[in-house]
Amino acid sequence: MHHPPRNESSAHGHSAQSDSLPPLRLIAWETTRNCNLSCVHCRASATCGPYTGELDTQAAFRLLGQIAEAGKPIVILTGGEPLLRTDIFDIAAYGTAQGLRMVMAPNGTLLTARIAEKLAESGIQRISISLDGAAAESHDAFRGVPGAFEGALRGIQYAKGAGIEFQINTTITKTNLDQIPRILSLAEQLGAVAHHIFLLVPTGRGKYIVDQEIDAREYEETLNWFYDQRDKTKLQLKATCAPHYHRILRQRAKAQNQAVTFQTHGLDAVTRGCLAGSGFCFVSHRGIVQPCGFLDLNCGDVTRQPFGEIWCNSPHFKVLRDSSQLKDKCGICEFRKVCGGCRARAFEATGDYMTAEPLCLYEPAK
Repeated sequence: MHHPPRNESSAHGHSAQSDSLPPLRLIAWETTRNCNLSCVHCRASATCGPYTGELDTQAAFRLLGQIAEAGKPIVILTGGEPLLRTDIFDIAAYGTAQGLRMVMAPNGTLLTARIAEKLAESGIQRISISLDGAAAESHDAFRGVPGAFEGALRGIQYAKGAGIEFQINTTITKTNLDQIPRILSLAEQLGAVAHHIFLLVPTGRGKYIVDQEIDAREYEETLNWFYDQRDKTKLQLKATCAPHYHRILRQRAKAQNQAVTFQTHGLDAVTRGCLAGSGFCFVSHRGIVQPCGFLDLNCGDVTRQPFGEIWCNSPHFKVLRDSSQLKDKCGICEFRKVCGGCRARAFEATGDYMTAEPLCLYEPAK
């Protein structure tokens, strides 16, 4: 799976939602499970399908129409490899016409000059390309296909040629932890607008590389390092599946006698750690709505019920929106409203998605 390009800079659109609902900011839609790579961490365990039950073109248009009625979020066309869908440009163009900010998460290897042009024509405003190593050897090992690194770099050049902005996404594991500074430098050299780091959530094929998962102390060190890069780079930096970053940011700012405002810390100041079910949701290739791609909870089926109804009324979403329902140390933590812990890691570890985040060192003051 390619992680979404989360550019929230244009995400504050007006919507028809009631004030009691959190604004829908971002949707990742798994347009297909088919993929030409077989990444070791893949949430979807995607392979070259075919997979049955994917939403057809008309169902895709219906979904986008319903999303536009529910709000004006950024819609990430993800997969699998979204470019393996022959109607992907029609889908992107339809979403654009509905007033949605359409972005895409391809792996880069299938991009050509013509495909990049077609993406631009269909209104795709940003793509994310994953680089999980600073050189071919490490990235290709992670992606399970020789040549994936060169393919990604080539795809980036095609995107640039078509005037599409791009961001670099990196999933951090023990095997590439030491390469993160070099990947950030590479993102700068390539002309990316952002670098998003993802802390592994062990689901799908990611379950089988749990021994590569960095531990709580390494997370803490990595996120502190990431905080230090804010003033050293022009790139937008975002830590994803790393809600503890929002605690660290506030701890560090307080230590420096600095207020945390939109002016000082950008979107990190006004958003919270885990947006699953509150500002963000995931739609599977079959139309099942989940809080996120890693938290495998069926919150509704868009082939049977309008998307807006699911977003407003899903019992799982209502629980996730209520920080008073967090348990154990997350429940008493003074940072629970800005962090919230990773609900998918809690679920994977215990079967209860409201228990404590298993990869957090912090002990609450209470």
